[in-house]
Amino acid sequence: MEIAVERPSTSSLEIERVRSLDGALDIKTQHDFLAVEEPLEIRIEYGPKTARTRRSISITMRTPGNDFELAVGFLVTEGILRNNGDLEKVEFCGPSKNVVRVDIKPGIAFDLKKLERHFYTSSSCGVCGKSSIEALRVQSDFNSSQNHLSVSIGLIHQLPKTLREQQGIFDSTGGLHACAVFDTSGNLLVLREDVGRHNALDKLVGHFFMKNELPLHHHLLLVSGRASFELVQKAAMAGIHFFAAVGAPSSLAVELAKESNMTLVGFLRDQRFNIYCGAERIQK
Repeated sequence: MEIAVERPSTSSLEIERVRSLDGALDIKTQHDFLAVEEPLEIRIEYGPKTARTRRSISITMRTPGNDFELAVGFLVTEGILRNNGDLEKVEFCGPSKNVVRVDIKPGIAFDLKKLERHFYTSSSCGVCGKSSIEALRVQSDFNSSQNHLSVSIGLIHQLPKTLREQQGIFDSTGGLHACAVFDTSGNLLVLREDVGRHNALDKLVGHFFMKNELPLHHHLLLVSGRASFELVQKAAMAGIHFFAAVGAPSSLAVELAKESNMTLVGFLRDQRFNIYCGAERIQK
């Protein structure tokens, strides 16, 4: 499988930094680093070998880098790609590296209605434009009733520090969301950052899908922000049973986590956290 070429994720800009010190203004000109945000168009090619169809399915505002993972992960979490064998190839279209086409193997059937959303997706919300609430509830092939995962409270407390230490781009810009997958010993396996929290998670899912390592039943997911419905849905599509967020969950996120047999932890910071469901997986 071809791997996407990485691109710079920050840009430099000359700014004026203004501070008030003891009633006096301190104004300095200096360089600042910004998180790059650019559009990525995702296209698919599908159908019989002799009658292939190409279709644009989404434009998302993202931080360049790991674009193949993003496109593939998006299709996985939307329920279009089910197995690693469904994927024929991924490639950039044109020199700009802002259009990715995912070719689905001939003979693979899927429901295009699952992609019923407005063509444009902002970096802040990946579900805006869905045609109905029902369309959001994408069914995962990896849901199970297993509860064998067991995580200690001490290990859970360590996760945010480990994540923060590896957020290199965040250190220079302060403007990116992060998602990370850990093993049950607390080792960070993969980290992805993006201006869009849903993009960061799609990149993670795409990474493991392309390595044929889904489902992630025995892994831990940590996100740097809040736990939204869509992030929980994407985690469920990857077979994740332990979801931790630095921020708050929404009511719908908790509802979906319960339906998906998932442990959901929120407000994980400063040596504290809340358990919203799936407490049986946490050693007390």
